[in-house]
Amino acid sequence: QVQLVESGGGLVQAGGSLRLSCAASGSTFSSYGLGWFRQAPGKEREFVAAISRSGTTHYADSVKGRFTISRDNAKNTVFLPMNALKPEDTARYYCAAARAGIPIMTLAKMNSYDYWGQGTQVTVSS
Repeated sequence: QVQLVESGGGLVQAGGSLRLSCAASGSTFSSYGLGWFRQAPGKEREFVAAISRSGTTHYADSVKGRFTISRDNAKNTVFLPMNALKPEDTARYYCAAARAGIPIMTLAKMNSYDYWGQGTQVTVSS
């Protein structure tokens, strides 16, 4: 069982930056594929970024070049620095962990994940 706790959300003006973190419990963190998803009010949850256990990354087109996913296995933490934020980035952001050795492109799918955090709210004002 893995518990995920997100932090770092908040209110920021357009063009600003935030850095999300997701701390995980458990001793097998390094073996997990990890992802960030987001859900805006009235919309479906969507993929943002993923990182495989080997460090390969994949991004949604909407965040490519602005967001960067990384992981620190020693600290059981996955990060999502977000730059050049836009009002359309406003959403609740969730991190997720996948147990098996799932290919990086498959980590863009919600059903690839076994564990989810409760989310952290990001609001970008115009």
